[in-house]
Amino acid sequence: MKVLLTGSNGFLGNIINQNIQATCIVSTLGRRNSDYCIDLNSGKRINFTQIFDVVIHTAGKAHYLPKTSSEEKSFFIINVEGTRYLLESLECSGIPKEFVFISSVSVYGLIIGENINEEYSLLSQDAYGKSKIEAEKIVKKWCEKHNVICTILRLPLVVGDNPPGNLGAMIQGIKNGYYFNIAGGNVKKSMVLAKDIARSILKVAEIGGIYNLTDGYHPSFEELSNQISIQLGKGKPMNMPLWLARIFARFGDLLGSKAPLNTNKLKKITSVLTFDDSKAREAFGWNPTPVVESFRINKN
Repeated sequence: MKVLLTGSNGFLGNIINQNIQATCIVSTLGRRNSDYCIDLNSGKRINFTQIFDVVIHTAGKAHYLPKTSSEEKSFFIINVEGTRYLLESLECSGIPKEFVFISSVSVYGLIIGENINEEYSLLSQDAYGKSKIEAEKIVKKWCEKHNVICTILRLPLVVGDNPPGNLGAMIQGIKNGYYFNIAGGNVKKSMVLAKDIARSILKVAEIGGIYNLTDGYHPSFEELSNQISIQLGKGKPMNMPLWLARIFARFGDLLGSKAPLNTNKLKKITSVLTFDDSKAREAFGWNPTPVVESFRINKN
């Protein structure tokens, strides 16, 4: 099976690549050290030299809070227009049988909710979520037009041994002794192991559909931070009471986007947000591992 993997140098793309190399002929696409070295936001059509059976599109601009209109626009240039360039290039080289697009639960636009399923409306109002919604629409329309099996995976926090983003910051904070939970860190959040996604991705590609993927357990910040602390040989993370966090959050509102905590961030941290993956379990036997049971960090 010939597979094109975009974003192969990224966190999830790299883990997928390691998992499928043994059973597939994998061609990688990325900004560097790839079979096709190209930046998808360049606007240049890619000259593929072969026809692929499966395309796994993980490339994209990761979620963060943009500070300027230019940063907001970059989400659409990379996540939307980059996807469009990829699809146009595939039309020239040959249409694949299957296409997998890595999306995000951010498309739902929620900061609080329990067991949200795939039927929930796509209400995101931030630049990242809106760019993923638009990219999903482009992919679905293109796959329908060319009779390609279309799979869209909406992912929550993706966990691995050397993660970027907020989880990476949590690990670093615990390592250096300045991380603390707020109000006990007891609220549940959906997460999923990168290796579980990688193990299932070719299987779901054959079936198609739109799926939330989670670990099915939805650990709390307290459980996750305790697991990290144990692995690092550190004591249990400190806790900040909610009343004190609210005071810091109000100061953060005055300081602006550079503040480590503000009212909006506090609401997200202290609100339950979980997603339902029962559709994936029924469709292709999704059977994930609970994050807190098997998550191992890279201590180097």
